[in-house]
Amino acid sequence: MRRKLFAFAVIPFLFASSALAGDNEVRAAQTVIDGQLKAFIANDGATAYSFAAPNVKRIFPTVDTFMNMVTNGYPPVRKPQAYSFGKVQETSPTSVIQQVLIVGPDGKDYEAVYTLEQQPDGSFQITGCSLRASNSLST
Repeated sequence: MRRKLFAFAVIPFLFASSALAGDNEVRAAQTVIDGQLKAFIANDGATAYSFAAPNVKRIFPTVDTFMNMVTNGYPPVRKPQAYSFGKVQETSPTSVIQQVLIVGPDGKDYEAVYTLEQQPDGSFQITGCSLRASNSLST
């Protein structure tokens, strides 16, 4: 199994039922991920970058460096054919881990695991993403 990880996002975890996470926090996190994926699909790098947390922006300080990293390292995230939300865990009132099931541009299944943190303004932003090929079959 081949794994790809953002350099800043190696986080072990166990998924819990979404019923355990705060509904508002989960919806907010999913809205952020959905917005970023839609921006990638629309080739809107500036909008996609706006969903990245400060720790990501320190590593990738421009839209171009961020988009280059995603384009070259995460083709399924950059150009998904389809995606849906899977399991979720709220690790604290301000931290969410969200599984996203993706059909990549190659037609293969992938699992992306996003970490998000609530920012001082109350919004959630993406602090990291890990991606791996999935053993499941698309339907």
